[in-house]
Amino acid sequence: MENPTNIVRVSNVTKDFTMGKSMVHVLKGIDLEIKTGEYISIMGPSGSGKTTLFNMIGGLDKPTTGSVFIDEIDVSQLDAYELAWLRCRKIGYIFQTFNIIQVMTALENVTLPMIFAGIPDDAARDKGMELLDLVGLKPRFQHKPFELSGGQQQRVAVARALANDPAIILADEPTGNLDLTTGDEIIKLLKLLSREKGVTIISATHDLKMLNVSDRVIWVTDGRVDRIENRDELSISLGKIDEKWG
Repeated sequence: MENPTNIVRVSNVTKDFTMGKSMVHVLKGIDLEIKTGEYISIMGPSGSGKTTLFNMIGGLDKPTTGSVFIDEIDVSQLDAYELAWLRCRKIGYIFQTFNIIQVMTALENVTLPMIFAGIPDDAARDKGMELLDLVGLKPRFQHKPFELSGGQQQRVAVARALANDPAIILADEPTGNLDLTTGDEIIKLLKLLSREKGVTIISATHDLKMLNVSDRVIWVTDGRVDRIENRDELSISLGKIDEKWG
C-alpha cells in the first residue's frame, strides 16, 4: 500500500504581531507535514504559539513569512473569496465554546454549512439527519442548544464540522468546556471519525487524554516545534502533568 500523502505542509512559517511599539515574534520558523487521515494533537503551554499555528493551518490567519499548503494549495496566497471557498469545502471547525447558533435547532445548525455550499434543502436535511445519527443525536434534531447538555452541543458541532465532507477537521480545545467523562466521549468520537472516514483531525489542546488517541503529538514551545512524537514513544504519561506543558 502506498504511503499516505501530505494533506498539510507548513514551510518555514513565521508570524509577527505588533504590540504598541514592540514587535512580538510568535512563530519563529515552523516546518511541518501532516499526512491524510492522521490524528494530530498540537500541545504546548499558553503563549507557546500553538493556537497561532493552528489558525495558520485553518486559514484563519496568514503567516508573516513562509507558506501553508492544504492539498498543495498555498493558503497564504488565496484571496478572501478563494479562502472562504476552501474553508467551506475542505475544513471543518470545532471550537471550545461550541459556537452553535442559539436560535437554531440541532438540525438547522448542522445543515447551515451545506446551505452556504449551495446544497439543496432536501438533500441538506437528509444528510444533516445522517450526521446527527452518526454522533448519536438523531432523536434530538429539533432541540435548540439550551435544551442540550454541553456534550450534546459539542456533538452537534462535530456533526456540523462534517457537513461538507471536509478533508480536515480542526478542533480548538474541543474538550475544554466539558467534564472528564463527556470530554472522553468526544475524543473517542473524533478518533472514530478519523478511522472510519479518513478525515485528518488536528487538535490544539491541553487535554492529556488526547495522547491516547493521537497518531502523533506536536509539542510547541517558544514559537518553535520542540519535538514530534509518535503515540508509542510519548515521553509524558497520563495523570502526570509536567508543569512545563501545563
